[in-house]
Amino acid sequence: MENHHKRIREMLVAEHDCAGYGPDHICVKVVAFAEMPSRFGDFHVVAFSDTQDGKEHAAFVKGMPFNHEDVPVRLHSECLTGDAIGSLRCDCRDQLESALKMIGEMDEGIVLYLRQEGRGIGLTNKIRAYELQDTGLDTVEANEALGFRDDERDYSIAAHMLDSMQIKSVRLITNNPRKIDGLKTFGINVTDRIPLVIPPNPYNAFYLETKAVKSGHLIDSQGNKHLLEQTDRPIIEGMSDKQILDLNE
Repeated sequence: MENHHKRIREMLVAEHDCAGYGPDHICVKVVAFAEMPSRFGDFHVVAFSDTQDGKEHAAFVKGMPFNHEDVPVRLHSECLTGDAIGSLRCDCRDQLESALKMIGEMDEGIVLYLRQEGRGIGLTNKIRAYELQDTGLDTVEANEALGFRDDERDYSIAAHMLDSMQIKSVRLITNNPRKIDGLKTFGINVTDRIPLVIPPNPYNAFYLETKAVKSGHLIDSQGNKHLLEQTDRPIIEGMSDKQILDLNE
C-alpha cells in the first residue's frame, strides 16, 4: 500500500505543461498529496494552486479513483459563513457535510473544495449582498444590484483539477444543472447526476426557493420535493449505495 501511495503521489505532483482552460486560460497545479482521516471517513487530500491568481483549492479523495470512470464527485464552493460559522442563511455547510458523509461511505469519490466564495463574488461582496437581502431583495436581485450575474463561478478550475487527477468520467452530486453544463463545456464526461437535497430552515427557505425558481436548481421550496417537470427522487439518509443507484433506473 505504501508503494501504491508513493506512485500516486509521484503521478499527481509531477511537473506538467498547461495551456490553460477556458477563456481566461485557467491553470491549476498539484502541489501536495497526503492522507487525511476525518470524522466522515479516511480520505486523501490533494492540494492545488492556481498559477494565475495563487488561490489554493483542494480535492478530498476517498479510495483511489485516479484514472477511473463514473467517479462520484461533488463540487463545493467555499462558504466561510456557512462552512465554518454555521450560518443558517444558506445550505452550504449541510451540503458539504452530506456530500462528505455520502462519499465517505463509498469505495471511492471526490469532493472538490473550490475557493469561489459567494458563488464567485468574494466574501465582502457576499456580505454586501446579504445586506441588500435584508432590505427585501432575493439572492439573485442582490447580486445583480452589485453588478454581478447571479452566479460568477468558473468551472474550468474544477475541470482542470479532475483532469489533473486523470478522472475519466464523473457521477456529479448536485442539484445545479449549471455545474453539469459547466463541466461538460470543458470536456468532462458527466455520466449521471446524484441529487443532494437539504431540508430548509426558516432562514434559508426563501433562498432555496429562489435557487429553484430563478437559478434552475432541481429542488423546490420544501427541499425534499421536485418541481413538476422533474422525476429525480431525493437521497434519504440511510440509503445504501445500491438504493442510490436505483433512483435513476
